[in-house]
Amino acid sequence: MTPEALKEHLKQVKYPGFSRDIVSFGLVKSAALLDGTARVALSLTTADPKIPLHIKREVENCLRALPEVKDVVIDVAVAAPKATPGSGNLGGNSAAPKTIRHAVAIASGKGGVGKSTFSVNLAVAAAAHLARLGRPGRVGLMDCDIYGPSVPLMIGLHGERPGVVGQGEGSRLIPLEAHGVKVMSMGFLIDDNTPVVWRGPMIMKTVQQFVQNVEWGPLDLLLVDLPPGTGDAQLSLVQTLPLDGAVLVTTPQPAATQVARKGGLMFQKVNVPLLGVVENMSWFTDPAGLRHALFGEGGGLQTAESLGTSLLGQVPLIPEVRAAGDAGAPLVASDPLGEAANHFTAIAVELIARLEKKSAAAASTPA
Repeated sequence: MTPEALKEHLKQVKYPGFSRDIVSFGLVKSAALLDGTARVALSLTTADPKIPLHIKREVENCLRALPEVKDVVIDVAVAAPKATPGSGNLGGNSAAPKTIRHAVAIASGKGGVGKSTFSVNLAVAAAAHLARLGRPGRVGLMDCDIYGPSVPLMIGLHGERPGVVGQGEGSRLIPLEAHGVKVMSMGFLIDDNTPVVWRGPMIMKTVQQFVQNVEWGPLDLLLVDLPPGTGDAQLSLVQTLPLDGAVLVTTPQPAATQVARKGGLMFQKVNVPLLGVVENMSWFTDPAGLRHALFGEGGGLQTAESLGTSLLGQVPLIPEVRAAGDAGAPLVASDPLGEAANHFTAIAVELIARLEKKSAAAASTPA
């Protein structure tokens, strides 16, 4: 059996918490079969001692399933991640911007739960809150939904193009700005009729460039709108940017909460703390004032409790939120005193408070 055939067989082994295999992640440095003995060299970057043991065990089980293999020898080289204290990583992120105070991933695991709509309105609410505190223009929104970027439309920047500073390899993109939020998205770099047909490495490279090659400037908060799933974009983000935590967005029904829970477990496996769960489309209030639980009840709280975190907030199903996003005028900005704005603002204020508390606790901890 050739080394290539062995590596192909090892694609059955997934990285813990991710849907992608260890070969595609480049963790298998060599593989060979000689006189019935399979020898494999692995190279991992992690601070979690359980991950190398788990992968080694899975690799051995995978190889012993081959009839040609009589014995298995696995060498595992483990390097510590180059990250800021408390950040979750599979690899180094020394090139991450030093001007970003807090970075938070907004994830769902599942599509169709309104995560991008939530991310846009949360960013606008956070920017307004910080502006009231005398810190305007210090919120960023990075749209990592490479295949279906919808943030430009929802925040009123559809059709715009970012500027560029510098030349050659030192050039950097200038994020666009709307409603006090600095924004970068793949939607700024392609036209409406160009589908993104990319494999994993291209997605990972784009996420890295959005972190490292964008002139974000000083930010108190960078929100990262992640695509559904637990794959390339998620892995690349935790490799590149020290995350202070993640917020999970789900709707109340089990079809959404079960997938959101898997997304939460993924973040826990890579040492990214969960800052809370947000339940979207929690209820609908009809013109008569009656409340209807269209997607069930209690799913957000149950998800939070199962992951050992708390419910950060609930957002009802308000048709005007959708209409405002389609019009490029987030409801938090166009109707800042309305019901929807109150919900998003309360969540933004609580999220920033939790981040500040986390920073204060880290600063008071002896080195």
